[in-house]
Amino acid sequence: MPTTPNLPPQEARIAVVTVSYGSGDVLDPFLQSLAEASIRSLHVVVVDNKPEPTANAVQLMTESVGGVYLPLSSNLGYGHAINEAVRSLRPEFNWILVSNPDVTVEPGAIDTLIDSVAGDPRIAAIGPLILSSNREVYPSARTIPSLRSGVGHAIFANFWPKNPWTRNYRKETESELILRDAGWLSGAFVMIRRSVFDQLNGFDESYFMYFEDVDLGYRIGQLGYRNVYEPSAVVVHTGAHSTSTSDESARMIRAHHDSAQKFLFKKYSGPLMLPVRLILAAGLGLRSRIEARRTR
Repeated sequence: MPTTPNLPPQEARIAVVTVSYGSGDVLDPFLQSLAEASIRSLHVVVVDNKPEPTANAVQLMTESVGGVYLPLSSNLGYGHAINEAVRSLRPEFNWILVSNPDVTVEPGAIDTLIDSVAGDPRIAAIGPLILSSNREVYPSARTIPSLRSGVGHAIFANFWPKNPWTRNYRKETESELILRDAGWLSGAFVMIRRSVFDQLNGFDESYFMYFEDVDLGYRIGQLGYRNVYEPSAVVVHTGAHSTSTSDESARMIRAHHDSAQKFLFKKYSGPLMLPVRLILAAGLGLRSRIEARRTR
């Protein structure tokens, strides 16, 4: 494993990156919450995948907190947008905090994350306890999907939520208040060591949306680094910026299953695994169609 310099917490230089896609209704609470999330000076970049030609509220919100507004000419996906933001950063920023715009960060949460990585250069990514708007815990630190846990979760989760495969995949057998390693951390809010992010060439841009965080966590682990869950840091993911029509929901479901297939095909590659990939494709395709019909 390559040597990664471990800077003491006070020398951490943090860039906060988020992506807007018509997210003006949720972005301002996120930006305002950053003021109390850290005693450090945070560099904020808002990438706009859907810039408005006039009266751009997202740009005004970004600039009102001293952030950098980065509009993109076309929407090439979430991972591409994050990578573009990171490419724009100066070299001194050694931690990248990736967040959804529909998140609010509780006081001190960013400092708690940075303090937790002190002394261990093997930690490449660290994520907080994520709560829903009604304060329920979202399982944001999961195992890498496998043929057993991932497929079992996909088949049974909707009608048997507490099945053993889902519990293992989501690590629900462990307390949500325990600091622990994870296979991957939710991209809704995760802090990533810049040197490792660069070494991996960032998010895999072949994922348009969904599973780019799973893929990144998997590749971090393949390098011998750690993904760590730190529940002492807390953020609230409101989920307020979501799809509103059945057609949009169906498209999101298809995109999620397509990305799941892409990841599993990458993990189980090679000619000997072809039968497995064919079974996975059939199963995921069937589940996608069933889920899409339920939204109508």
